Amino acid sequence: MPEALKHAYNQKYLQQVADEISRHHKGFDKAGFLALVFDGEWQERELKARMSHIRSCLHEVLSLPFTEAVPVLCNAAPAFGGFEAMFFPDYIEAYGQDQWDISLPALEWLTRFSSSEFAVRPFIIADQERMMEQMYQWAEDDNYHVRRLASEGCRPRLPWAQALPEFKQNPLPVLPALEKLKTDESDYVRRSVANNLNDIAKDNAQVTIDWAKANKGNSDYTDWIIKHGCRTLLKQADKQVLQLFGYGDTESFDIKNLKLVKEPIRIGEHLEFSFQLTSSSEDLGKLRLEYEIGYLKANGKHSYKVFKICEGEYSAKQKKYTARRSFKPMTTRKHYPGKHWLKIRVNGIEKESISFILLIR
Repeated sequence: MPEALKHAYNQKYLQQVADEISRHHKGFDKAGFLALVFDGEWQERELKARMSHIRSCLHEVLSLPFTEAVPVLCNAAPAFGGFEAMFFPDYIEAYGQDQWDISLPALEWLTRFSSSEFAVRPFIIADQERMMEQMYQWAEDDNYHVRRLASEGCRPRLPWAQALPEFKQNPLPVLPALEKLKTDESDYVRRSVANNLNDIAKDNAQVTIDWAKANKGNSDYTDWIIKHGCRTLLKQADKQVLQLFGYGDTESFDIKNLKLVKEPIRIGEHLEFSFQLTSSSEDLGKLRLEYEIGYLKANGKHSYKVFKICEGEYSAKQKKYTARRSFKPMTTRKHYPGKHWLKIRVNGIEKESISFILLIR
């Protein structure tokens, strides 16, 4: 099992942080900083709590005014990268809310080495118009990390981050940033734009649909963004989106011989199944094939999740498919023994279903 992300903040890493900070601030108490970080509650803290704790300890040991602390952090930050280094922009978020002229250039610089996507959000909430003007400017920056921040930072539902309730209600102020980035040369940036559109779709589906309709076919880059940005709507079998991608009527399709390789199955095993898709037309044509698992919940009801099998243009009149889904224990889903459901969907429409029993190991 992969090691928890929080363990990246280990003694070696924090010693490197202390060493680097002391290079740029000679009075920095490295031993005092490490002692403060690894306190009696350290082991119980999860990832974001550790990140915030490191930031607070830096602030206490640096013991500098914000105007003097920021240059120290900005000079030290290039030595670090990835999610671990997000305590640098977290420092700006925590202590720079009333000093925008210093904070915004610092966030722009720091995002190049980790990401300021979490840290910009309180600024958006405090003054949406001013901060979004800054985001629009960042969308035109030469550095792709900064351009990504212009999209990622204003996602209405950014995972692990503070939500942006105003954008969940009205995402229109986000769209100018996405317009600037919709043909960006960086896949890293385009993926953020798609994820932003997918966020918007969860609260304002028509906004994402209208954007997709207006931009589809304009460029290969934008078409990829639209497809990825509409993934939730595709799983929800939204008729407008299915039609937008050319997934039409399913009357000619039929699912035959839906079979389970083994039944019942036990928690920890895989559900394996097969079926044959046939068409009464000349060929299968363009289709999106999915299966849906109805997971039994603790209250006896079922929660359904959709998984894609394939999509594309198929010239054959029939085709056999096999698939499998793990029922190993997961941190994101607890499996309960009892009756579950397997459903096969063609172009968003359920065509066949079968139940199966899940047993305790």
